[in-house]
Amino acid sequence: MTPPPPCRPSNPPLSLDEAAACLISQDPFSRLDTTHNYGSVNSTTTANMGVPVEPAMVHDHEGLAPQKPGAGDTAIVEAINLEKDLTFRQAIKMYPASIAWSLFVSIGVIMLAFDPQIVGSMFAMPQFQKDFGYERDGEYIISAAWQTGLSMGSPIGQLVGALASAYPMERWGRKWTFFGCVVLTALLVLIQFFARSIEVLLVGELLCGLVLGCFVVIGPTYASEVCPMSLRGYLTSFTNLCFVTGQLLGNVVTAVTSELDTHWAYSIPFALQWFWVIVILPGIFFIPESPWWLVRKGRMEEARASLGKLSSKGVDLDAALAIIYETDKLEQETEAGSTYLDTLRGSNLRRTELAIGVYATQVLSGIYLINYGTYFFQQAGLPTQSAFYMGVGFLAVGWVCTVLSWFIMARFGRRRIFNIGLVGLITLMFIIGILDSIPNRPDGVAWAESTLMLVWNGCYDLSVGPIVFVILGECSATRVRSKTIAVATAAQAVVGILMTIAIPYMINPDQANMQGKLGYFFGGLGIICLAWGYFRIPETKGRTYEELDIMFDRGVPAKEFKDYKVESVIAGGAVPQ
Repeated sequence: MTPPPPCRPSNPPLSLDEAAACLISQDPFSRLDTTHNYGSVNSTTTANMGVPVEPAMVHDHEGLAPQKPGAGDTAIVEAINLEKDLTFRQAIKMYPASIAWSLFVSIGVIMLAFDPQIVGSMFAMPQFQKDFGYERDGEYIISAAWQTGLSMGSPIGQLVGALASAYPMERWGRKWTFFGCVVLTALLVLIQFFARSIEVLLVGELLCGLVLGCFVVIGPTYASEVCPMSLRGYLTSFTNLCFVTGQLLGNVVTAVTSELDTHWAYSIPFALQWFWVIVILPGIFFIPESPWWLVRKGRMEEARASLGKLSSKGVDLDAALAIIYETDKLEQETEAGSTYLDTLRGSNLRRTELAIGVYATQVLSGIYLINYGTYFFQQAGLPTQSAFYMGVGFLAVGWVCTVLSWFIMARFGRRRIFNIGLVGLITLMFIIGILDSIPNRPDGVAWAESTLMLVWNGCYDLSVGPIVFVILGECSATRVRSKTIAVATAAQAVVGILMTIAIPYMINPDQANMQGKLGYFFGGLGIICLAWGYFRIPETKGRTYEELDIMFDRGVPAKEFKDYKVESVIAGGAVPQ
């Protein structure tokens, strides 16, 4: 069969579709060399074809071999260099809309965190205990079985909702999936608000949890796709701040309403979930769709328009679009598909393992105790109102520490923050366990354990809490990012379900009544996570998505990621990384 003739410059210039067709007709590993522009826009387009790269060069032991730059690569080279050299302040000036919309979409995570937090705090609420619990030794309590059932809404929702959300996100985009989840949340809160029996409340929690579980996939995915590299860590870790914000607001609201002696003590917290719906719905129609998703769908003009809405006038939209197009093409060449099965194929298997491992570490290190924070403090020996106030302070510290973590991320790498932070969490858990093991439990131990849990939460939100969402966004391949995050979220939910079943039985006074001895349990699990993290988590700070694709494809060991040298394939080897 006679090979097709090579593509040459044309006059008038080739359109994107013509260039892509020409590209496909050639060696599948040849490069589209474009100075300007994708689609029909008001600037001169030159679509040349670079020197073909032999397929064998791509699949050898070195991974993807870079190609010599062509004359038309200048704009792409400059765009890559600009992104790598962009400072935090410069990025804020150039991408204010990206920041604003990332923060806006992440509001959904606040709703996700608010719901299980108010339910967990209600277990210590006198009126809730009276209306939904049973009397024991002159006091009303919620049985461990019902505590487990009501708390299942969040982890089951994350398990099913996360996996289900990836499909509408790929078919209809991030924007309209977000819209659908917000509307469904508004409707399902009605069940919680009008529930007057624990059975109806259980149904409301489970159904609402299914929808709320989608937000933890939508938020980080959108943020990682619309922000530049220098802001990627801040905006993806903002997901953790939203978690803490939702939990903090939940504790504040239940602390205020806990003294009411009517159903409004728990009905008001449920009703306040509609506040976020009212905030989100008016702005949702103006959200720019992810340009990465639009490029994968072949909607190049819309992708360019979206980039224009997300960036300032000084950004070269054509070069930015070319980078997205070529990065997506690079992943297709390395056989990175876009199905759930593809998250377990080739180098994606390692990337999925990392996503699952870091996300599960959050649960295994003890974070699910936050949902039971107020109840934990009450069972540790604090008076009821003091337990509520301690719960508020607990999460207020977490909120402040999450903000402070952004300064730490600017200076230190992801790997170091994760591992050192985990060492701190393990140490604090063992100290809490040791204190609770003192014979005859001296006065003041309850306050000491509660204070150490507050310090533990601060350490968590300086390290493991926010950095996990950064690693999730950076380790997953762009073509399967939503599905990788969904798989990781589902895996974390499975671990969360186990903890949701176990924790009420471990802390309830009519069961194990472990109190602070839970520190031994979570400290031991933390050691296992630390051993895994030391050998498996790579350093991804300061790397473009293209660099990460190449290094994962080459199987670079985790400890070598930080100093590994690679050349850009997109820019034809012109940009040393």
